[in-house]
Amino acid sequence: MSTRFKGTESYLTSESLRSAVDCALVLQRPLLVKGEPGTGKTLLAEAVSKALNLPLLTWHVKSTTRAQDGLYTYDAVQRLHDSRFNDHDVRDIAKYIKLGPLGESFAAAERKVLLIDEIDKADLEFPNDLLHELDRMRFRIIETDREIVAKERPVVIITSNNEKDLPDAFLRRCVFHFIDFPDQELMKRIVAVHHPNLSEKLAEQALSIFYELRALSRLRKRPSTSELVDWIAALKAAGITTLKLDENLPFIGALLKREQDLLAMAETFGGGKRARG
Repeated sequence: MSTRFKGTESYLTSESLRSAVDCALVLQRPLLVKGEPGTGKTLLAEAVSKALNLPLLTWHVKSTTRAQDGLYTYDAVQRLHDSRFNDHDVRDIAKYIKLGPLGESFAAAERKVLLIDEIDKADLEFPNDLLHELDRMRFRIIETDREIVAKERPVVIITSNNEKDLPDAFLRRCVFHFIDFPDQELMKRIVAVHHPNLSEKLAEQALSIFYELRALSRLRKRPSTSELVDWIAALKAAGITTLKLDENLPFIGALLKREQDLLAMAETFGGGKRARG
C-alpha cells in the first residue's frame, strides 16, 4: 500500500500537512492534528481514508469518555431487562457486547483509518490510557474471556482544539501537526472546489470581505472555511453578484455567529465607512 498522501480532489492540503501524514504512515504513529475550528482537522481523516482506500471509523470524544469505551461496552441493563420477560436467551453474554471504534479497528481483518475527534474534551487520564491501548494492540473482553488481537495497526488521526494541554508522554508518541488557517490563495482554490462556477468578481469580493472580517481584533469567533463556503452558497442562491462590506452585508449570519461580533462589525463598517481611530 502506498504511504504517500496527496490530498483529494475535494480536500486541498499544504505540503507540510502532506508530509506530516506521510510521516505518521511510515512510523505507524498516531497523527495529532491541532488548529482553530474550521481548518479541516476532522475532514482530514475522511480525506486520508479516501486517498488510501481504507474504511473510516470515527470516535467522537466527550467529557465522560473513557479509553475502555473505545474498546467495547457491555450492556448489562439490556440483559437484565431481557431476563425479566423470559423471551430472550440471556445466557449468551456475547450478544450484549458491542465493540467501540477502537475495538472495531483492532478486530478488523483489514486496515482501517480511525479518527479520534476532539481528544482534549476528555479528562486528563484519557490520553495516556488511550496510548496504552494503542501500544498493546490487543485487549480482552472480560465478560466472555475473549481476546482480540489486531492483525493490522490502524491509521490513527487524533484532533484537538487546544482546550487543554495533553500529557508529554502522549505527545512523545505522536506525530504532530498544526494546521495553519489557509492564506487567501489557498482559500481561493478551496472555494473553487466547492463552487466551481462562481464568477471571479464575486469570488474576489467574498474573499476580500471574509479576510477583512477575520482581521477584526474584537471578534470573539472568527469565521471559518466552512462558514465562507456556506455564505457563498447563500449568495449564489439569492442571485447576488456584487458585494460591499457595510452594515447591510447580505447573509452576515452565515459568517458571524455571536451578537458581540455583529456589533463589532457594525461599529467598524457601519454606513459603508470604516471607523477611524
